[in-house]
Amino acid sequence: MIKLSLVMIVRNEEKKLERCLKSVQALVDEIVIVDTGSEDSTLEIAKAYNVKLFQYPWNNHFSEARNFALSKSTGDWNLILDADEWVTKGNRQQLNTIMDNQQAIGRIRITSSFFDGEESYTHCYTSRLIPRGIFYKGRIHEQIDSALPRVDCELEVAHDGYYKTDKSERNLALLLSEIQDYPDDPYLHYQTAKEYYGISDYENANKHYVLSYTYLSGYENYYPNVVVDYLYNIMKYGNMQKGLEIIQSEETRMRDFPDFYFVCGLFYMNLVSSDVSKYLHLLLQIQSNYIKALEIGETSKYLTVEGTGSYAAAYNLGVFYETTGDTQEAIRYYKEAEKYNYRPALNRLAALNH
Repeated sequence: MIKLSLVMIVRNEEKKLERCLKSVQALVDEIVIVDTGSEDSTLEIAKAYNVKLFQYPWNNHFSEARNFALSKSTGDWNLILDADEWVTKGNRQQLNTIMDNQQAIGRIRITSSFFDGEESYTHCYTSRLIPRGIFYKGRIHEQIDSALPRVDCELEVAHDGYYKTDKSERNLALLLSEIQDYPDDPYLHYQTAKEYYGISDYENANKHYVLSYTYLSGYENYYPNVVVDYLYNIMKYGNMQKGLEIIQSEETRMRDFPDFYFVCGLFYMNLVSSDVSKYLHLLLQIQSNYIKALEIGETSKYLTVEGTGSYAAAYNLGVFYETTGDTQEAIRYYKEAEKYNYRPALNRLAALNH
């Protein structure tokens, strides 16, 4: 019988830990929790679930803390979760199909909620089910240090750790420290850029997006996300000409990524609005990019923002048609977005009396 352990590191998670443990206790044979200095009731909550509990002095290094926790596991396999995550779908039998038959790393589907003017969601598959003897590397945004193949599990997890919270100060300090040791690492520069973007420091974000984009080999699984997020930052920071160059050079590589065409639609909308006389000839690029996003549809291949291949693209296309005077087409696409109960579309249809 294969033994599966849940392995966690926690600190001051009294508001979320029980939700996580309740969701996973039927899936695992052992729960290993390493606490890095809680000052609330986290430890008492953990003890109520009969966990193996250890203390680890926090040293600003996520991988070292995770690897200490992994060293305390007695499982043949380890499932890695954080306290702000909880299982929403899946069962042990499905996990056994991975653990019984494959020497591989299991990827679980994580849906993360965030607030960007409205509640939004990203979806991605992340490596979290690992055989004994596999460990992590990296001070922050740590990654599994293994060349084993990745396979997708039928396990779905929700995550709300970045919903209306600000961890940028802590994250930036760790990332900038790591960059001193690995100045040419595109992943570190990408994560640093995202942190600066999150606090609206678009100038510093741009510096790190440039470095990340420069150091990319082209084979990274996060390459498409660097391109898309770089374009979002360019719209905030400026240098739209650079954005045009990126779009033109990356379209072939991004041909199956709805988020790319979605951001291109926004980009051309901003570009045309900035100087109508100069960029009017690009007006139809707004339309064509949103249509391409809809043709691709939602994807599970990449880390993606929900709606870029469905309701958000349909709504923006409706706005385009309404703005250009084609009310019937606007209504058509608002109704497509309405199928997802997308409130902005409902509001526009109400305003148009449909």
